[in-house]
Amino acid sequence: MPIIEMHLMEGRSVEQKRAVAEAIAEAVTRTLGVKPDQVRLLITEHKLEEFSVGGVTAGKRQELAAEAAGQPTE
Repeated sequence: MPIIEMHLMEGRSVEQKRAVAEAIAEAVTRTLGVKPDQVRLLITEHKLEEFSVGGVTAGKRQELAAEAAGQPTE
């Protein structure tokens, strides 16, 4: 029984999460030869300040990108 973890930044719609769950189940079923009801997908959503790369949170990266584009930041 394949168990897949997916970590996403929060903000995706229910429809998007349902679509990705269906697509992943289809891909795993096709490539591993398992039944769809054997595929498990765990989606964990993270806030912008709960994920960082190189010590810079996703929230800070958004601020920096907005500043570089000349957009006001909060």
